[in-house]
Amino acid sequence: MPRICSMASEPNDVTKQTTFPSHVLKIGIVGFGKFGQFLAKTMSRQGHTLIATSRSDYSDICQALGVTFFRDPQEFCKERPDVIMVCTTILAMESTLRSLPLEELYITNTLFVDVLSVKEFPRNLFLEVLPEQCEILCTHPMFGPESGKDSWAGLRFVYDKVRVGKEGSCAQKCNDFLSIFESEGCKMVEMSCTEHDRYAAETQFLTHTVGRILSLMNLEPTPIDTKSYETLRHLTETMSGHSMDLYNGLFLCNANSMEQMEKLERAFDTVKNDLLGRLHGMISKQLVHRVPGSAPSPPASSTMDANSLKGAEKSKIQT
Repeated sequence: MPRICSMASEPNDVTKQTTFPSHVLKIGIVGFGKFGQFLAKTMSRQGHTLIATSRSDYSDICQALGVTFFRDPQEFCKERPDVIMVCTTILAMESTLRSLPLEELYITNTLFVDVLSVKEFPRNLFLEVLPEQCEILCTHPMFGPESGKDSWAGLRFVYDKVRVGKEGSCAQKCNDFLSIFESEGCKMVEMSCTEHDRYAAETQFLTHTVGRILSLMNLEPTPIDTKSYETLRHLTETMSGHSMDLYNGLFLCNANSMEQMEKLERAFDTVKNDLLGRLHGMISKQLVHRVPGSAPSPPASSTMDANSLKGAEKSKIQT
């Protein structure tokens, strides 16, 4: 089960607060796009030393944030940061990680951290590619530049110490990194990568899928909007702000996503068939079963006429 640690807000709050000692870290950020910049602002404000490398040239942005930018990944690794935080997209992580000159890190106990929205994929990739002396911490900040722009307080931060020493400098380095988020008031949730992906298939992939479906319907505001309808429109607007690369990554790199897609499809079919079945029953009752019981008998006059015709025909035959 996940372990959740939160900042105590009331005297009688029974949630235990975990306090990690904080020291200045040298943090290297690989991939300095929107999310990397978002995290760097807080880390820089806390006093950590930051360096970065990326396929695109972010030297101007780095300079404004107090981050040293390296165009050459080898020069970046030669700096031997305490922590290397991979902030690429899900689908770009493998090629980026394999392109790093990891031989520069063979004599160091670098802590590698990912911040992807899926967890089993980066865990397995780290275990496959990284030297054994490198520590591995898989994390998922459950917020971003929009939801966390004002404060991180109360927002969840999921982590799994995949390969971290239980004591010594390595353990201290990991705790110092986690304290970056805990000191900002995040709810710290320790959870295995496998468990995370099982939950995330619902909380993220399903949400993104429903939001993308609704966006194709072009929902417009009306003079009689309900709160529920406003929620749907807000979901559509929120999901449209995420890239298709992220959505593809949530699907391709989470083994549980296909199951959620199939469940959604089955649920829609069930609701649709239930509606159509009820509608067919109502129409059938109105059109076919208007008068209960057996069909009415023909009028007496009609019966007499029919008998007279039969008698006449019989007489003709006999004649």
